Amino acid sequence: MYEPPDIREHPGDVVDCLAEHRFRAFRAALPMAWTAGAVRYPLRMPAAPTPAIAALIRAKIAFTLHPYHHDPAATAFGDEVVTALGWDPRQVFKTLVASVDGALVVGIVPVAAHLDLKALAAAAGGKKASMAKVADAERSSGYVAGGISPLGQRKALPTVIDSSAEQFQTIMVSAGKRGLQVELAPTDLIVQCRARLAVIAAD
Repeated sequence: MYEPPDIREHPGDVVDCLAEHRFRAFRAALPMAWTAGAVRYPLRMPAAPTPAIAALIRAKIAFTLHPYHHDPAATAFGDEVVTALGWDPRQVFKTLVASVDGALVVGIVPVAAHLDLKALAAAAGGKKASMAKVADAERSSGYVAGGISPLGQRKALPTVIDSSAEQFQTIMVSAGKRGLQVELAPTDLIVQCRARLAVIAAD
C-alpha cells in the first residue's frame, strides 16, 4: 500500500505549494494537523488555497491534499506528479479540455493513458473532438495549464471521467494549481462535477 512521504519533516515544501499567508490560516484552522504526509481538510477554514478546494469544503466532501515540489521547467505535469508522490499512474488522473463540435468539454483520464478524442466526442453526444487551445482551457477553467482542476472551474463544462476510476477507492486530480493534488473518492468527483463515466482512455 502506498505510504505518502512525511512532510512534517519538510514543512517548507508545503509553503512552496500554497501561498504562505493562506497556508498559515489554513494550518491554524485544521482540527487534525498532518496525517501521513498529507493535509486533511477541516469542515471550516478561513481561506481555501484554490477554488477547487473551496468547492469541496462547501460540499462537505472528504479529501486529502498532497503538496509536492513543482519544477517550473517541467512540461509533463502528470508524470511529475506520479514521480514526486510515488502514486500509481493509473490512479492519478489528468484533466484535459477538448472541443467537441465547437463546444468545450472536460475529459478526465489516468496519467498512464491518453485521451481518446473519438470516444470523448461520442460520450459527450457529439461527432468530432479536438484538443482545446491552451488559452481557451485556461480562460474557461480559471486555472493555469498544468494546474487545471475539474473542480471549482470558472465555467461548468460537460465532464466525462474514464470509467477506470471506479476500480479505486480514491483517485487523485489537480487541486487547482501546479504543485498541489487532491485525493478523493471517484464517486464524490462524479457528483461534484456532474460527470458521466465512459471509456475515454487509450494506451
